[in-house]
Amino acid sequence: MTGLDTNVLVRYFVKDDQQQAEKASACIKKIVSGGGNCFINLMVFCELVWVLESAYGYGRQDITSLLEKMLATRQFDIESKDIVRQAVHDYSRGNADMADYLIGRVNNSHGCDRTVTFDKALRNSGFFDVLS
Repeated sequence: MTGLDTNVLVRYFVKDDQQQAEKASACIKKIVSGGGNCFINLMVFCELVWVLESAYGYGRQDITSLLEKMLATRQFDIESKDIVRQAVHDYSRGNADMADYLIGRVNNSHGCDRTVTFDKALRNSGFFDVLS
């Protein structure tokens, strides 16, 4: 298994730099054709969403679609895949950032009934208590 950094995934999906996109695609193809998987950790997953939103102006629906495709791709081994899948579901229906939903889901998987926050966008998410 080989870990992928955010910038490799961005080039692979966005293809805004042709030369780097080709290198990213060739790298992923080589890993997969050799029988390996591409590991995507939680930080890279969150950073990917942030970059797509902030630097490329992708909307929530487009990002959700991309994330769901990633989750369905067997060559992508995503850390805590079931938790990420739940957080993507939350993100697709909510107003907060993907990282926030992932924080709530990860904390819940570790036994936390609630996570306290000041982020009002998480008021109705189910895993957060918003401090006022």
